[in-house]
Amino acid sequence: MDYARSDRAGFVALKILVAGGFGVGKTTLVGAVSEIRPLRTEEAMTTAGVGVDRIEGIESKSTTTVAMDFGRISLREDLALYLFGTPGQDRFWFLWDELAQGALGAIVLADTRRLADCFPAVDYFERREVPFLIAVNHFDRARRFEAEHVAHALDLDPDTPVISCDARERASVKEVLIALVEHAGRRHAGRATASAAG
Repeated sequence: MDYARSDRAGFVALKILVAGGFGVGKTTLVGAVSEIRPLRTEEAMTTAGVGVDRIEGIESKSTTTVAMDFGRISLREDLALYLFGTPGQDRFWFLWDELAQGALGAIVLADTRRLADCFPAVDYFERREVPFLIAVNHFDRARRFEAEHVAHALDLDPDTPVISCDARERASVKEVLIALVEHAGRRHAGRATASAAG
């Protein structure tokens, strides 16, 4: 898997996906941390989505991502992350295969009020063996749960990290990204060791 690109000697660019259910905060997360003006493909929600898009708990949402969000953040002088936010609705999932090509790993953003919305993303990344973590986004008036309870509810593998975040806060999102890079690095190193031993 070609998940790292180098434009110049010593510089590495990594591709990260930001996934999760409809209205969970993916666009907000990318925008909060991007050091460039993020590319957004948001459109106004219309009556075409009535009865198709589940908006329980996010009734005030007026726009939706129809292709992707894109942003960039430098973690070090020689390391940059390119963030690709995926669309949340089922009808746009045909884009996921294209977006996932060459990704180091993925953040699955979760809303504890609608935790079941994570299952499609979790299943997608598990089937394709893409390293991912669950980032539980804090919403006002949403109940807080311990990480192990979220992991149990989503039936995650024991080594899949579950961390809390606030998708509006740059520092919080940066911690999530660092945790993902570290987790993905361990997973890829483990696979390389297993391949060499086999």
